[in-house]
Amino acid sequence: MVTLHRTVPAPANLGTDVSGVPEGADIDLTIRCESVVEGVLVTVVARMPVHGECVRCLDPIAEAQQVDVLELYYYPDQAVDDEEAARLEGDLLDLEPALRDAVVLALPLQPRCREDCPGLCPECGARLADEPGHQHEAVDPRWAVLHQLSGRADAADETKEED
Repeated sequence: MVTLHRTVPAPANLGTDVSGVPEGADIDLTIRCESVVEGVLVTVVARMPVHGECVRCLDPIAEAQQVDVLELYYYPDQAVDDEEAARLEGDLLDLEPALRDAVVLALPLQPRCREDCPGLCPECGARLADEPGHQHEAVDPRWAVLHQLSGRADAADETKEED
């Protein structure tokens, strides 16, 4: 068994459209390699910064994330039913595909700046966290004509009272 500690730069496009690891950011890896009958069992603990934006209010989000990876790398001459199984190339192994899969799957699909983020007003785009009582007088479009007629009736009543 061998334990290694490495810091590597993040590859490009490590994430989704709304959050991910910035390209070139430091990824701290603690790697444990164990020899087993079929090949090498690799256990990785990766710590990295994750940046994105809140899907409700569009504020930037920056947090640290930890991802665990467990992958078996088969010896080149080992017979395996799975064609996509990870294999050793001589004494080398490629961690990037396994790490990429683990990081992308661990990212939230809809990141939020906080659990109870109220988001933006759908009418004007105001941040509801800054204006908790924010609201617009909404008239149901089905009743809009009646609302206009009631406004005319009120105006007619006021002119009658003036006479």
